[in-house]
Amino acid sequence: MWNRVVSKKKKPLIWVVSGPSGSGKTTLCRKLLSKKRLNIGRSISFTTRPIKKGERNHRDYIFISKEEFLRKIRRAEFIEWKEVFGNLYGTPKKLAYDLFRKNKDVLLCIDVKGALEIKKKFAKRAVFIFVVPPNERELIRRTKIRAREDRGEMQRRLACVKTELSFVREYDYIIVNDHLSKSVKELESIIYTKRLENVLHTHRKNY
Repeated sequence: MWNRVVSKKKKPLIWVVSGPSGSGKTTLCRKLLSKKRLNIGRSISFTTRPIKKGERNHRDYIFISKEEFLRKIRRAEFIEWKEVFGNLYGTPKKLAYDLFRKNKDVLLCIDVKGALEIKKKFAKRAVFIFVVPPNERELIRRTKIRAREDRGEMQRRLACVKTELSFVREYDYIIVNDHLSKSVKELESIIYTKRLENVLHTHRKNY
């Protein structure tokens, strides 16, 4: 019954998921997208960074040259874009609006700078969720692993973590990702709650 109710939402919503490197936000988003009943589509970001081992083009990111990315900026093809560690990342307008036309919600797994841009443009239809590891020690451990023992990169990542954490208050919800299955259920609960609010708000306006 509730699935039918929340499917009658006023308009598609945007789910913005952010978190420091190593928080598990990407894995959490993949788990969410595998639940087809939620009717959520992912807008895949463009990036100029090199593809990493295990990644696939058009699945993890759409990998393009810096020149092509700059052309897209000039054509205003991004909802938001930013530079991170010398690489460019951008959320494409077309993919997001194609999902809206299909009445699908859009999931964005982006950093805090991108999230703030989305907040400026879609404040009334976007929900912001911040993912963190269970504690600071675990966060530092994961950051060091991702830095691949490169001290310079590790220092940059740790500084980035501090910056990202300073924007937590800009988000609507925080998920402590200590157990993946629990975190997925928490994220689903947020989605159902906000969709129901959307339906009830529409219902009240019609009376």
